[in-house]
Amino acid sequence: MSLVATPDSRFAAKVFPSPNHGERKDANGALRRPDMLILHYTGMSDAGAALQWLCNPVSQVSSHYFVFENGHVLQLVPEGRRAWHAGASHWGGETDINSCSIGIEIANPGHPGGLPDFTSEQMIATLNLSRDICERWRIPPERVLAHSDIAPGRKIDPGEKFPWRQFAEGGVGIWSEPAPIRGGRFFARGESGQPVEALQAMFAMLGYGVTVDGIYDEKFEAVVAAFQRHWRQEKVDGVADASTITTLRDLVAMTRGARMA
Repeated sequence: MSLVATPDSRFAAKVFPSPNHGERKDANGALRRPDMLILHYTGMSDAGAALQWLCNPVSQVSSHYFVFENGHVLQLVPEGRRAWHAGASHWGGETDINSCSIGIEIANPGHPGGLPDFTSEQMIATLNLSRDICERWRIPPERVLAHSDIAPGRKIDPGEKFPWRQFAEGGVGIWSEPAPIRGGRFFARGESGQPVEALQAMFAMLGYGVTVDGIYDEKFEAVVAAFQRHWRQEKVDGVADASTITTLRDLVAMTRGARMA
């Protein structure tokens, strides 16, 4: 299936087709409507090389949109098609995130390249594009996520420098002011018991793919770090301190209220 010549979003300059896509289907084989937006960084030093990789049939990866450092936006895959950007992932009981999401790749070397700041042109372009997608597909704010949220430990993009607060203020995603980092009781890898189980249950309520078993192992540590990378960016260490737990509690209350509204 080839791309049409006109982009789905008015904020994309043109179509640059990738062959890497398929049909969106749910567990019963019915066509699936996207209701999530996933943001990524490319993690490559050269934007042109990253774009070519997303359009190479050998790579088996793609995204719906690509945003250059200067804010120039290309559409690679039609929004109605299933791009291959999420990989093995989980959120809120969903395991085929590719079928229910739209993916945006943002040109940035990422952690391998020292995690440079995103450019202001990029962020303006990505915010405008994201808001347009969310409005047209009626994507709930709580389902605008980082790649690291849906694949903790396996992925860490778009990283702790991504301006999630700015995006939420612009109508894309959710944000709760992080609780201040202070001393006091915390939970970390190696601990176990009912308090850890209760903490895991809160992460699961927000949407993370967590095994609620009361064991603070490496996998759960990665979930905590992913949460911090998105919503408590000042310190990303995988330790559930009071700041992390309070911020998590506030976000759970916020999303539960939104779902009931």
